[in-house]
Amino acid sequence: MKIYTKRGDAGDTGLFGGGRVPKDDVRVDAYGEVDELNATLGLVRGFSPPPELDAMLHRLQDQLFTVGAVMATPMDAKAASHLPPLKESWVTDMENAMDRFDNELPKMTHFILPGGTQAAAALHLARTVCRRAERRAVPLLREGTIPKDVVIFLNRLSDLLFVMARVANHRANVQDVKWIPEKPSES
Repeated sequence: MKIYTKRGDAGDTGLFGGGRVPKDDVRVDAYGEVDELNATLGLVRGFSPPPELDAMLHRLQDQLFTVGAVMATPMDAKAASHLPPLKESWVTDMENAMDRFDNELPKMTHFILPGGTQAAAALHLARTVCRRAERRAVPLLREGTIPKDVVIFLNRLSDLLFVMARVANHRANVQDVKWIPEKPSES
């Protein structure tokens, strides 16, 4: 099978289940952000995070592939019935993991700057990519062209990625980088 088809050479692309749209269509932009997020999680995994986090990231990558497929498929397309479902348990699992991790982490007393270990810094990057993907998904939710579960998943995932960054630092005995703003100078 060839990777290139030349069908997109005119600036359009096919949606799963039929139909073609411009490559700068809102839907294509949104699922492209999810694809970038998935690649970013792969980058995080390349920085050897703690094994528990690595296993979670692998599961999240699988789930993001499903999220992207759902976003790339018009809800009324026949192909939509052939997609794996988005599961409520994915969000519950993320919430449970955050609760478990919070018990391990020192209490937050400051805003935290992205940084620390390579894995933690990459997790912070993934969090910002996730927030962008969420922002791109919201117009599709408003239009009724994607299910609400997509936005809920991305919203919770960005929170989880923040907590995972803190865990990566904590387990490596590296302090989170606190934001301590300068005091305004008196004139």
